[in-house]
Amino acid sequence: MKRKSIGARHEMIVQPTFLIGTFLEDGAPDFAPITWVSKTCEKDGPCGSQNLIIISMYGTKQTKRNVQRTGQLCINLATRDMLELVDYFGQTSGRNGKKDAVPYAWERAVCVDAPALDQSPWVCECEVARTVTTGESDTFFCRIKNVQVDERIDVESWGLDLTKFDPVIYSGKYHSIGECLGDIGDYYKK
Repeated sequence: MKRKSIGARHEMIVQPTFLIGTFLEDGAPDFAPITWVSKTCEKDGPCGSQNLIIISMYGTKQTKRNVQRTGQLCINLATRDMLELVDYFGQTSGRNGKKDAVPYAWERAVCVDAPALDQSPWVCECEVARTVTTGESDTFFCRIKNVQVDERIDVESWGLDLTKFDPVIYSGKYHSIGECLGDIGDYYKK
């Protein structure tokens, strides 16, 4: 294989798409699409859980201010059938009030004070453990307080089949996942 240089282009970093749910000061739900999401571990975390979800938000968006104010959020996985909502939330500012031009249903999360979208098949309820600021970006390291998944999807086995969730993947354009290719160890046997 011969490769060519194309410069430092952000769209080469493939990212899952999430709708981050927070509450405005008046209690109205606010959602924003965020793709700068990953995970890490911390040693000896509370309740035996060492996983932290990492979310970076750039600029002055309302959702970022809500996370800074409350320290609580829901990370709603965006799916193919949610693309109109993703686009709407991404093009509509929460600074102008409630986002309600496109219909959606939500409910209050079980373990944190944040809204969870009914349409999302996977919702992670989180609380900010610490924040790191780099330029105009704030990176939130969040403890997972609860995970909700669509009851029709089997999550009992290790290594979820993400195709059943039908997540939206972003790399400058929206993409989906075509098929599950297998587990670690399926291709190379020691």
